[in-house]
Amino acid sequence: MKQCSPLSLSAGAGGLALLILTLFPVSELSRGGPGAKAAVFVLLAALAALALWLLRRSGCSLNRLCTLLLPIGLAFFLRATLLDYAADDYEIFLSQWVATFRDNGGFAAIKLSIGNYNVPYLYFLAAISYLPVPDLYLIKLFSILFDVLLAWGGLRLVRHFTGKDSIRPLVCFCALLLLPTVVLNGSLWGQCDALYGALVLHALADGLGGRPKASAALLGVAFSFKLQTVFILPLWAVLWMARRTRFRDLLCFPLAYAATCIPALLLGKPLGDILGVYVGQTQDGVGALNYNCASLFSMLPYGTRIDEAFGARLGILAAFALVAALLVLAFMFRDRLDDGALFLFGIILTLGVPFFLPYMHDRYYFLADVLTLAWACIRPSGLPVAALVQLSSLSAYLTYFRMKYTLVITLGRQMFTMLLESLMILAALIATVCLLILRLAVDSPSLGEKNKKPRKSS
Repeated sequence: MKQCSPLSLSAGAGGLALLILTLFPVSELSRGGPGAKAAVFVLLAALAALALWLLRRSGCSLNRLCTLLLPIGLAFFLRATLLDYAADDYEIFLSQWVATFRDNGGFAAIKLSIGNYNVPYLYFLAAISYLPVPDLYLIKLFSILFDVLLAWGGLRLVRHFTGKDSIRPLVCFCALLLLPTVVLNGSLWGQCDALYGALVLHALADGLGGRPKASAALLGVAFSFKLQTVFILPLWAVLWMARRTRFRDLLCFPLAYAATCIPALLLGKPLGDILGVYVGQTQDGVGALNYNCASLFSMLPYGTRIDEAFGARLGILAAFALVAALLVLAFMFRDRLDDGALFLFGIILTLGVPFFLPYMHDRYYFLADVLTLAWACIRPSGLPVAALVQLSSLSAYLTYFRMKYTLVITLGRQMFTMLLESLMILAALIATVCLLILRLAVDSPSLGEKNKKPRKSS
């Protein structure tokens, strides 16, 4: 076995030290006793061990594993320092939902109308209602688990393009763990966007890797966690046009979604309540066309009065027009849909659909954040797009946490609160569309990337 180099050993020692140092912020947590804090530390250590195991399982050499222990240790130390923060979303919603489960028999309360999340996440909230560890930390640790799985999904995607011997998949793994919006989303905010994000990345890796049934099933589970999966859902129609999947493979999507609903049905939850969750979520946003999201509507001057119903219809039509145009483009160039083109289709969808849709929230570019970063690891020329998307998305996060806009611009007598962030997303969208068109216009793929030929449907 090849031994670690002195530099790798030094990095590994630094990473191990950071993991041990997580004891200090964990010991200072304001909720729970010594036993609960010890449990939090053990769970954090177990998740760090999972990250290392996944890297080793993916073929990472011992020398590289020692080196990667440093960014992994940093990623978990940062998360440990953020665990004690309780956002309004936790105080007003999540904590109350867990309390309701705790007061009504845990899983027995699944049948009740609790919260506005779909049933897979409610199973988790019901499960932690039995545990003596403060639910704030368990909610965040659950998201951190999927941060690790998200990083693994990014590794699989990048490795599909670059091969096992390249260091880029490992860079993507660590970069995703350290990406500011990924760190803040779960560890600080207590949100669960990493759940559907991780499942989507693995679904895309399976879709490009010739496992269409697993791809569709993972997408169905992702959709069962979060409605925002619909942003990238049309990509599987493009995969079908590219003959990467068959219609019968796509049936695994509704079957997987239905499987996640069965436990709730057995516990007495009405089918209408389950299927109506996402309808209810679309109504929750009514009242303002934008919720601190860099979009078409945040480009309007502050205080602009427009008819909400008209503006919403216009945004929905624009999003549908974008999707329709992409599907037409994919059909016209279906014989040139290599892996890179398919990836770019996914990025355009995750940028363009939330850009045009009304009622978008600050976290809704999560998929775009992680996909553009993965693309930058595949093609370093994609780094400017990834930077634009991350800066825009991070600014929206900071607007929520600080309750103050990052940069207010005054043009003439008009004030714009998120104009720069919206222009960043628009620039990233236009740049990616141009890259896709250029790629489809050229017969041969770019050097250094695989160009797997579409398999024929049977």
